[in-house]
Amino acid sequence: MKQLKNKHFVLGLTGGIACYKAAELCRALIKEGASVQVVMSEGATQFITPVTMQALSGRPVFVSQWDPREGNNMAHINLSREADAILIAPASAEFVAKLLHGRADDLLSLMCLARPIEQVPMIIAPAMNKEMWANPATQRNIEQLKADGAFVLDVAAGDQACGEVGDGRMLEPEQILEGLRAHFTAKVLNGRRLLITAGPTYEAIDPVRGITNLSSGKMGFAIARACWRAGADVTLISGLVALETPFGVKRISVTSGQQMYDETLARVDSSDVFVATAAVADWRVRTTVDQKIKKARDKSLPKLDLVENPDILKSVTMSTRAQSGKLYCVGFAAESENLEQLAIAKRQAKGVPLLVANLGPQTFGLDENSLLLVDESGTRQLGWASKDDLSLELVNEIASRISK
Repeated sequence: MKQLKNKHFVLGLTGGIACYKAAELCRALIKEGASVQVVMSEGATQFITPVTMQALSGRPVFVSQWDPREGNNMAHINLSREADAILIAPASAEFVAKLLHGRADDLLSLMCLARPIEQVPMIIAPAMNKEMWANPATQRNIEQLKADGAFVLDVAAGDQACGEVGDGRMLEPEQILEGLRAHFTAKVLNGRRLLITAGPTYEAIDPVRGITNLSSGKMGFAIARACWRAGADVTLISGLVALETPFGVKRISVTSGQQMYDETLARVDSSDVFVATAAVADWRVRTTVDQKIKKARDKSLPKLDLVENPDILKSVTMSTRAQSGKLYCVGFAAESENLEQLAIAKRQAKGVPLLVANLGPQTFGLDENSLLLVDESGTRQLGWASKDDLSLELVNEIASRISK
């Protein structure tokens, strides 16, 4: 999923300690296949040198409007016309105010004012002290910039250079990259509410043992990420996985199948699409014990009284919202053999319009997968690819089906 490949960014740095993050951001953009032209305010040069940014970007850095390297002395015009986007990171409170009022007293602000608004978007990553961020003047400025068409990223909370703690930190480079990927992704799910389950469930036997499976949750998390990039409001209900929550996604962590069932059914009526990627354990023990089960001296094996877990997907498809056509359901199936035959049967049994199947043992824990799409008209194979790329294809599939 290379939304940033071959994109050309003008990366603007304003005065603030978060300039140190801009160095890693520049490097990350280059790794994504983008090109970067750095423009710095005089204040930014007090925190990081143009030499550093030149080394990372591979291009001369511009600071002054009167830079003699531009033959026509119009750096503010030339630089903006070459860009796919202007990214201001960090954007200080002072520079945010400057942008709002259309001031143009240095190269960076002049370039932002002179950019072709319809062709060159401006993306802003604010960075400032928590009191500056919370100040009503700053909040008014931010809201007006959004109304004027700027794409303003959120801020992070945490320790600040001044020793205080709160909102106002610039997002980390990977979070800014995610915001950029979303900006350049078609909003085919704009305004839709997606509910996604992911990962394995764990059914406790005693305090140290349980029933689970090899699902890593990577496919479900990739789908959640792709849906958010496509403009959806995404809620992800996840079992026990070692994955970071995708940027912009609301996550609810659960352990057992019953917990996942309860959390899912509680949100069905406020969702437009349900994607069931979770590998829910089919059985749980009827009664867990409070202490670890010890080996018997006579070597007899403990007897586990198993009961079936509730069928989340079947319950959702039978809900009033799904039956009325207001909720589109997508099921997942992980098989170990006879993929097409079993997937067709499962789609019919679950009553879903679309079922996505794969051979679980071939993909558990990997970053790649191969998917089989099954609907009423037949099957279609999505070949071996990254789970991110497959998620984008699946998002487009879902979008095309719910728009009919």
